Amino acid sequence: MNHPHGHLRIDGDRLMRRLAELATIGPIDGGGSSRLALTDEDREGRDLVTTWMRDLGLDVRIDGIGNVVATRPGRIDGPAVMTGSHIDTVRSGGRYDGNLGVLAGLEVIETLIDAGVETEHPTAVAFFTDEEGARYPPDMLGSLVYVGGLGLEEALDTEGIDGSVVGDELDRIGYRGPHPCPGPAPRAFVELHIEQGSVLEAGGHTIGAVTGVQGISWTEFTITGQANHAGTTPMDLRHDAGWAAAAIAVHVRDIATRMGGRQVATVGRLDLQPNLVNVVAGTAALTVDLRNTDEALLTEAEADLAAFVDGIAEAEGIQIEARGLARFEPVAFNGSVVDTVAGTAESLGHAVSRMPSGAGHDAQMMARVCPTGMVFVPSRDGISHNPAEYTDPADLVAGANVLLHILLALDNDAFEEGAPEEGETI
Repeated sequence: MNHPHGHLRIDGDRLMRRLAELATIGPIDGGGSSRLALTDEDREGRDLVTTWMRDLGLDVRIDGIGNVVATRPGRIDGPAVMTGSHIDTVRSGGRYDGNLGVLAGLEVIETLIDAGVETEHPTAVAFFTDEEGARYPPDMLGSLVYVGGLGLEEALDTEGIDGSVVGDELDRIGYRGPHPCPGPAPRAFVELHIEQGSVLEAGGHTIGAVTGVQGISWTEFTITGQANHAGTTPMDLRHDAGWAAAAIAVHVRDIATRMGGRQVATVGRLDLQPNLVNVVAGTAALTVDLRNTDEALLTEAEADLAAFVDGIAEAEGIQIEARGLARFEPVAFNGSVVDTVAGTAESLGHAVSRMPSGAGHDAQMMARVCPTGMVFVPSRDGISHNPAEYTDPADLVAGANVLLHILLALDNDAFEEGAPEEGETI
């Protein structure tokens, strides 16, 4: 390392203890956690993490959408070098997704405090509200509001899958804060996260220097046909919402297969009514998740799906209503920050791969307002959003140490704008 604090390392045991303690809130079978955004479990997780932040003497600020930012001052005032992620989970979540980035950031700051290291600029760790989008669309809701991409009032009025409303739930759990949205732009932002895929593990790399995040398109389709007797209704007289939903699901998979490359497509939720074995489904609802690193190709996939849905509706004599849930273009991270991530990890002796992210992250929102990057560590078997989600403790600690030295480097270095090259491996 080329700076006076190159010897510094985080306390790996302390990081693992905090990860384990947070995982006990909203526990589910298999060692995972369920903390949907703004539920009682999310409140308990927030209370625990903010307690740890305040115990370190950090300036903890909560904004109007419930984002929490804890800051340690530097020698000078001004924008902070920020890290962080989220602590909400999907209903069947693991213990590392999001949580690692928050608790590793907290550990980095505690390491600096313990070592008496004074940074030039403030250092901050944040966790953002409803990153998963599992209860309230869209995903990354809190960070989107933080950067001004979604108005606060509109976000507060968002209705969840259970009929709850964001603003009401923030009030109920006590996390509608007084600080304004949008929030102050950081000097730089770097997020540490598990990969949630198998690229690093397959390639034998410890660290991923993330070049950007692929674009995301979420759509909900509501299909209205006619419920009827399964035995007495001839096939040519049916208006079968269930068949239409199934046809759409098969076509979604076909889109990704035909397009190849980085195109992925998923039907994640499917509901049929009246959901009986001997009744033709009268209504159906399903969600489609399309993703690609290329905006033109993502638009092509959307158009393909829309044309197919129109054809199905006409052929079956049914109505299909489409509602957009989320739409984000692909994001390229700052080239200088990506280089800092890769160079720092390599200087610490780690095998590094430059790679795009297949999942959405708060970092893609922060990239709108400041130089941004991400650090990935491997996920065993590529499993995430599952209690079986696992990353070796040695890799968790390695990622946290890389994060420590990235933040120190960004505290001292200047930044140059520019998009990184994808696919390069160090």
